[in-house]
Amino acid sequence: MLLVTGVSGGLGHLVAERLAGRDDVVLGTRAPLTGARRVDFDDPESLPEAFAGIDTLLLISAGYGEDDTVIARHDAAISAAERAGVGHVVYTSLTGAGDHLPYALAHRWTERRLSASTSLKWTVLRNGLYAELLALLAAPGTDGRLTAPLADGRLAAVARADLAEIAARVALDPAPHAGRFYELTGPRALGGAELATATGTAYEPETLSEARKRISASGALDFQVPMLVGTYSAIAGDFLATPDTGDLHTLLGRAPLDPLAVYAEAVGAGTGW
Repeated sequence: MLLVTGVSGGLGHLVAERLAGRDDVVLGTRAPLTGARRVDFDDPESLPEAFAGIDTLLLISAGYGEDDTVIARHDAAISAAERAGVGHVVYTSLTGAGDHLPYALAHRWTERRLSASTSLKWTVLRNGLYAELLALLAAPGTDGRLTAPLADGRLAAVARADLAEIAARVALDPAPHAGRFYELTGPRALGGAELATATGTAYEPETLSEARKRISASGALDFQVPMLVGTYSAIAGDFLATPDTGDLHTLLGRAPLDPLAVYAEAVGAGTGW
């Protein structure tokens, strides 16, 4: 039996869609959802019942929070999986190139925690940043300008749908992937000028300082400000530009979706992240 966590989130929802109708899959979420088990990492007492009878756990990262909060959530999930006799954990992590990002630490801690487990087999899917995230980070303004502070940097963004498809496939048959780290970045790197062209705007990047002031004034939570500014900085520094070296294409068994088209579609729909 496979349990998928976080199915009310963006990635988890797409995974759940791909696994719909299977009697060997259980969906888990902290939000009320008909037919799903309650899985709340902030309430460890809820986990033994949720993990009962589970052979494989697809642990969708609960990475929205301060590092200590995220680490506590993931530790609770992994510890509960060990106690429940789960055999294999598939974890959606962050690309290795993302070590420059402010939120990388909790992912690396979780990878280390899994590696140290004496009872669990594991697989780590190191996901690149979503092309849909660019629709949030680099949304064109109503004045016809794209001002995201990406400088001349580029991002090997990847379609969230591709990552969901891979997660579902690996979790349904995890044994061949035991002990593996997969780097899942997009097929090509995108820069600010390309994003502007795709949306019919002019690329006039602001500075990181200007971005910090804008984000701070937007009502963002305290931890979100350095998270977003740090993401801009890593892209601008060209640390996230290395495209897929084979893992994405191999696990998909087809050509990945075009990240630029995914970005443009998300901008047009007013969606992101």
